[in-house]
Amino acid sequence: MSQGPLSRTRHRQNYDRRAYELVTSVNDDCWGSVRPSLYETARVASWAPWLDGHERRLAWLLKQQAHDGSWGEGPPPYRLLPTLSVTEALLSALGQDEAAQVSRERLAVAAGNGLAALRDLSSSGGWPDTAAIEILVPELAARINEHLDQPAVAALARLGAWARGQRLSQPRGFQAALPGRVAEQCRLAGRVPSKLHHTFEGVARHLPQMAPALLDGLLGSSPAATAAWLAVTPGTGREQTVAVLAGVAERYDGLFPEAAPVTAFERLWVAAALARPGLPATCVAHVRAWVAEIYDVAGVRGAPGLLPDIDDTAMAVLVSALVGSPRDPAPLSAFETGDHYDCYVGEDTGSSTANAHALQALTACLSHRRTTGHPLRSRMDLTRGWLLDQQHPDGAWYDKWHASPYYATERCVTAFSGHPGPTTRDAVRSAGDWVLATQHRDGSWGVWGGTAEETAYAAKILLSSPDHVNRPASTHALNLAEKILSEVVHSPGYHHPALWHDKTLYAPQAMAQAEVTSALALLQTARP
Repeated sequence: MSQGPLSRTRHRQNYDRRAYELVTSVNDDCWGSVRPSLYETARVASWAPWLDGHERRLAWLLKQQAHDGSWGEGPPPYRLLPTLSVTEALLSALGQDEAAQVSRERLAVAAGNGLAALRDLSSSGGWPDTAAIEILVPELAARINEHLDQPAVAALARLGAWARGQRLSQPRGFQAALPGRVAEQCRLAGRVPSKLHHTFEGVARHLPQMAPALLDGLLGSSPAATAAWLAVTPGTGREQTVAVLAGVAERYDGLFPEAAPVTAFERLWVAAALARPGLPATCVAHVRAWVAEIYDVAGVRGAPGLLPDIDDTAMAVLVSALVGSPRDPAPLSAFETGDHYDCYVGEDTGSSTANAHALQALTACLSHRRTTGHPLRSRMDLTRGWLLDQQHPDGAWYDKWHASPYYATERCVTAFSGHPGPTTRDAVRSAGDWVLATQHRDGSWGVWGGTAEETAYAAKILLSSPDHVNRPASTHALNLAEKILSEVVHSPGYHHPALWHDKTLYAPQAMAQAEVTSALALLQTARP
């Protein structure tokens, strides 16, 4: 849509206001804008039924069951883990001597339907690369069958064939012995490594005398891991941990999010998104304060109790440069491995989006150092080459931190800005062609159906491609996208669907809203 000077000014003023409101909201929130997690809430219900709010959690879990008996969002492969988690929690409640103040019949019916859904889900295949899925799935499947072997559970007629001896098969592709093998490696090492803290519930039963030390906060930022830690850690000195877990429950009305708090992660991504059209002056002080607190020479953690990672470290370096207070990019070097960066030290698989953020961070740092032949340039060239090699034949990039290729593709295309050359331009053109070819009839984009978040990424890809900005097909596609994004921006209380990967899918609301807000601003003020 063509914009006159007055219209552009009005749109810019609207963007400045929305951005300031979002930044202020994020600044005032010490937890982060994520919704309760089925998986985590069910794990706490199972491991800590004594915690206040247990009946509330069970009732909520029952209410969230889908018509097919499953739980969770996304296509079937994504529903396996939340369905295992909730079904196990219901069976655990049914096996307790003193049943919770929720109808045992309701629990049994829901558990039976969950088991039937798991019978179908277990053969799906195509499992997502979510956190520790290879450990969590077989461990929950084993626990479910152990519950079904208990006389108090087996006597429940509402469970049908499951009460008569039918048992859950190990989901296809998973190894039943893996949780025990991982626990044995911990025993041999004499400790539980930090990388297992976030998913400690997957091995907790196998390490009753080896729980990791926990001083304050949640174990690995995870309510589930913390509840498991409490269950296998006898003795005194647990009061502080119980209080922390209860505090999270109070914040989420008795329920639990995928991780808490996620403020560092959220603030960096929100700031980077809003800086794309230009961060309003009213937001700069807040963002500078954020990066001053978050940046760490030892590497940045996405949440307390997690390992430092390249993604958050790179974003802290990037955002600090974007607000005119650049930090030393030296912490990035700890994650270097050959021609790219690992997300964590010793990680097996690289991430296209994390490497794209690293390339952006280095590019932003060098913009403050007007020198040629800087040693960082060789690292940038290596990272750029690695990213180019990760592009799929269809023009898209894919990644393990997000279900949608639109996120990964936008991150890589954005990282190539400032890196001219025929190879890079060809990659961006290919990405733009893919975006145009995959737009839905209503003008949205999305891997499972149109979403505002993915539409924002797609619009940014087209706006970043010199070969697409002024093409009629692109103009038409972006006009449709602008209408969709405008509707969402003007819809208070809009809930973005879960697309991000942790143990299960989750939806960081402020981050998605920042992407939508910034994309709309680019469409309204930056394009011809």
